[in-house]
Amino acid sequence: MKAVVVTGASTGIGEACVNLLVEQDYLVFVAVRKEADAAKIAAQHGAAIFPLIFDVTDADAIAEAAKIVEARLAGDALAGLVNNAGIAVPGPLLYLPIEDFRRQIEVNLTGQLRVIQAFGPLLGAGPARKGPPGRIVNMSSVAGRFAAPFMGAYNASKFGLEGMSDALRRELMVFGVDVILIEPGIIATPIWDKAEQAEFEGLDGTVYEAAGRRMLKWLVAQGRQAPGPDVVARAVLRALTEAKPPVRIPVVSNYFADYALRSLLPTRLIDWLTARRLGLLKENSGGPAED
Repeated sequence: MKAVVVTGASTGIGEACVNLLVEQDYLVFVAVRKEADAAKIAAQHGAAIFPLIFDVTDADAIAEAAKIVEARLAGDALAGLVNNAGIAVPGPLLYLPIEDFRRQIEVNLTGQLRVIQAFGPLLGAGPARKGPPGRIVNMSSVAGRFAAPFMGAYNASKFGLEGMSDALRRELMVFGVDVILIEPGIIATPIWDKAEQAEFEGLDGTVYEAAGRRMLKWLVAQGRQAPGPDVVARAVLRALTEAKPPVRIPVVSNYFADYALRSLLPTRLIDWLTARRLGLLKENSGGPAED
């Protein structure tokens, strides 16, 4: 039986990945932070999953989990590592507490590398194992390609994940281990229920207050009507099983409008359009300058 590790598997995209992989007869090592979440998933899937308890910021717990997986594999290669764990820390960079920025990078970027280093040898990036080399599937975002106001810390973490994944993929070619990036757009998950209750202490009384509320209202509305996490799970399955998958798999409602067009428009034009929409243009700033 092929085996895959999925991090951040308690809800949303991670949970959808677990459900689909179990349907496809994978043994799924489900990495969550809480015993209660592990018990819930185990009750649903039984012997088809094996729970792992660790936070991606805890190197010792990750190392212990890797030992557990290695023992269960009994010399076989791990078929895949799905790095889905992550958080989003919003706020204007001018006022964002440095400890919040550091936490964003620690979870979404440094934590991913910790997990990769721990499980990489089980994928085949090390001593010989039985079976073909596995694949690393890193959960990025369209926010790793296109930056938005008030999401600078999250953008930085995902832009970093994109660059790290490209370098890693080239380094791991010597082992035959591939690295694929999944780039979801807005997806309907429970995060939007939390976002609607977001506090604005960091924006209150600043020039960004009205724009921040405007952007959050738009995001919540988009999130409520967006496709569900199952579409991302199907992209993950494609990354794990397709003979030659793309190195980047965008998961967006409209590929041209939500992804391709942004790469074609001049950056200064995107700056101006975004600022105008949010009310962030300085008075008498005129139109966009040329790149």
